[in-house]
Amino acid sequence: MNDSIIAGITTRISANRFDPAKPLPDTQIRDLAELATRAPTAYNLQNWRLIAVRSTRAKARLRDIAFGQQKVSEAAVVYILCGQAPSHHALAERLRPSVAAGIMTAETAQTWTTAVSEGYGDARIQRDEAIRSASLAAAFLIFAAQAHGLASCPMVGFDANRLAREFALAPDELPVMLLAVGHAGAGNWPQKPRLPVAQILTTI
Repeated sequence: MNDSIIAGITTRISANRFDPAKPLPDTQIRDLAELATRAPTAYNLQNWRLIAVRSTRAKARLRDIAFGQQKVSEAAVVYILCGQAPSHHALAERLRPSVAAGIMTAETAQTWTTAVSEGYGDARIQRDEAIRSASLAAAFLIFAAQAHGLASCPMVGFDANRLAREFALAPDELPVMLLAVGHAGAGNWPQKPRLPVAQILTTI
């Protein structure tokens, strides 16, 4: 059992207050994003993109889109997590390193590519997969921030259509959530109590 991982889960908070006087270096912003990409995706689709909003000007634009939420300005960086519609064309390229490394055969990669081509024709299914993948990346990013000694807060309060326009998202990209990351400020609540496991778990 890895006690440090469990401690991170049980002590994590959704921070509403960040210390704006403590920025993050670009290298750390990239390191956090790289850890987010370790999240699982169906068929190893990796159908996500992250936009790290860190400049004062970009934060001002995003804060207006996020209905004026102060933490957009105060956090060191706010990641925009975008899910992408599954693409068998993109998957073929993304599986190539796994084939080259001997992790899977070329035949398996082709089977997966065909499955994606045939299984994601419906727009609703594509949207669902985009949301799942970006949400998993967000979860990994939250715990990556925790491991770096940083606070984070997932945010869904924003105008998705306006964000897509103003941050030039591609037609196949969906803004799933924002994730504010930075050094915690004073006055954050501790992790709030959760429902009893007996109330939410059914074992069959």
